Amino acid sequence: MDNYFIADQLSLLSKLMDIHGENAFKSKSYSSAAFTLEKLPQQVAELSKEKIFSIRGIGESVGNKIVEVLESGELVQLKEYIARTPAGVLEMMNIKGLGPKKIHTLWKEMDIDSIEELKKACEEDRISEKKGFGQKTQLNILRSIEFQEQSSGKYLYAKVEAFAEALTAKLKDKFAGKLLEITGAFRRQLEIIESLDWVTTIPGKDLKNFLINEHIELVSDRDNMLILNADNTLLIRFFITEEKEFYKKLFETTGSIEFLEAWKPIKDAATEDEIFTNAGVNYIPPFLRETAGIIEKAKDQRFDGLVQTNEIKGLIHSHSNWSDGAYTIEEMAKELIDLGFEYLVISDHSKAAYYANGLSEQKIKEQHKYIDELNKKFAPFKIFKSIECDILTDGSLDYSNEVLSTFDLVITSVHSNLDMDEEKAMKRLLGAITNPYTTIMGHMTGRLLLRRKGYPVDHKTIIDACVENHVAIEINANPNRLDIDWRWIEYALEKGLMLSINPDAHTTEEFHNIKYGVFMGQKGGLTSHSNLSSFSLVEFEAYLAKMRKVKGLN
Repeated sequence: MDNYFIADQLSLLSKLMDIHGENAFKSKSYSSAAFTLEKLPQQVAELSKEKIFSIRGIGESVGNKIVEVLESGELVQLKEYIARTPAGVLEMMNIKGLGPKKIHTLWKEMDIDSIEELKKACEEDRISEKKGFGQKTQLNILRSIEFQEQSSGKYLYAKVEAFAEALTAKLKDKFAGKLLEITGAFRRQLEIIESLDWVTTIPGKDLKNFLINEHIELVSDRDNMLILNADNTLLIRFFITEEKEFYKKLFETTGSIEFLEAWKPIKDAATEDEIFTNAGVNYIPPFLRETAGIIEKAKDQRFDGLVQTNEIKGLIHSHSNWSDGAYTIEEMAKELIDLGFEYLVISDHSKAAYYANGLSEQKIKEQHKYIDELNKKFAPFKIFKSIECDILTDGSLDYSNEVLSTFDLVITSVHSNLDMDEEKAMKRLLGAITNPYTTIMGHMTGRLLLRRKGYPVDHKTIIDACVENHVAIEINANPNRLDIDWRWIEYALEKGLMLSINPDAHTTEEFHNIKYGVFMGQKGGLTSHSNLSSFSLVEFEAYLAKMRKVKGLN
């Protein structure tokens, strides 16, 4: 029962109160408390009631709600609001551009209580006429609904990973001696999963009975394939095969359609390696079996030098409790030292990100002094002074060059006014890239997978500009972002661009998101030589010194 879970409960309660038109002061007190909990360095579960009530921004009334969640695991008032709210109204909360007050207007004043009715109202141009909406809002709502429809039945890799691994382990334990391997999109490490697939020699009848007893719903049982539904949401499929055909079936179900169409006819083999040997090409890891072109490359190229999670030496792009992170810089440094890292790059938000406690110029001076003290304490481990600097609407940065010069490196990102056409987005990004103090371009398109498409950019032009201006591009390892898209990594490497796998961590737990960025790097053919966060401390310092020199900043 961590702070984030409780904060989510309070935040949802606040939003539902606004949707129902309840007292605004009360709803705000819950949303403020949720924000306080997310930034609290200590878990409230470890505190006494008195200490919880004494936390600034909590008080006794909200404190009692927190205690209720801690003791019972739920919030009765929240359950009551959910019961009184139509399912369609709850779904509206996921639509971009629709806050609680707008949802209240749609539901209470326009009698719209489902996504289908909302979409129809937009198509009939009834939403734009309502005060507080307008044509632009109506268009954004319609686009968001369409995006959600396209994303239906799809899941982030990170969201299904634990289930996939747990079910695999359970089946291997139950049916010891039988062959079983996960295959398909999950084996290829795709960022979005539409189904979880396995190849197995477990008899279909035995497998079906076991899964049904595990409360997994059967959808279809035909042609040596079991199709089931987990929790009425996630589609799972099992390809039943004989042992002699196992590796052939594993190969056939792993590769993309393009990859398999380009491959020669496949014969039965004792191992998957044998399939490649018979074809006269080097082994292609599952995550690279996407394009036809990779087969030609495999004739004279090996793929055993790609970036690995254990090669990451430094944690670049992280947020502390100076802005919207949950932990102190000292706590983060200690955690990384225990994990064997060599350095930490603290990049809290800049002042334009007021909603995330962005740092003022005075706060920057104070933080830098604090980091100097910590570096004396933790040497040879080093903490670098950085900032995630907002790119403003005209392409300028959030601080003057004089302030930017005080950082060891600068990550520039877009966080506001994301509804841009390509022309505006390109002008904004290119403005930041040409600033000599930009070291790394952060989450380049602003996308949130399955939630927000991201603004359109000309990837080739951005990559070329970054190469010309000696700016690295981030592979944001947050599983909701994974931005830059792995499909552009090959082009970036051809142009000689430096990339950087960064977790964009707001908690110490999120340090481990690095592996998802590594997965994307592997899919793009990234090696540690072209990944900035794989550099040792000495190499990283040398890189920063070189960049300052080539940009004339020394």
